[in-house]
Amino acid sequence: MARVPPPPEERHPALVAFGQAVRIRRKAMNFSQESFADECGIDRSYMGGVERGERNLAMVNMMKIIDTLGVQPSEFFKALDKPAKKNKSA
Repeated sequence: MARVPPPPEERHPALVAFGQAVRIRRKAMNFSQESFADECGIDRSYMGGVERGERNLAMVNMMKIIDTLGVQPSEFFKALDKPAKKNKSA
């Protein structure tokens, strides 16, 4: 049975902010989502869910992503101090 993601209005703001920050940094590094997921050792579809704020990811996966981005966790999480933008497509 396929996993059904939560609707945008039910996604936790911290997960949405984390995903947005990952997407911004990944694109700045000129990674496709697929190649970045490969570098992290994470499935591409899972990475897509992370970037959309649909995945409540484990700390291990969170650290794989942050390590691949090449930043310190404290630096990365400073970006999450600001509230995430609401998804306007809902």
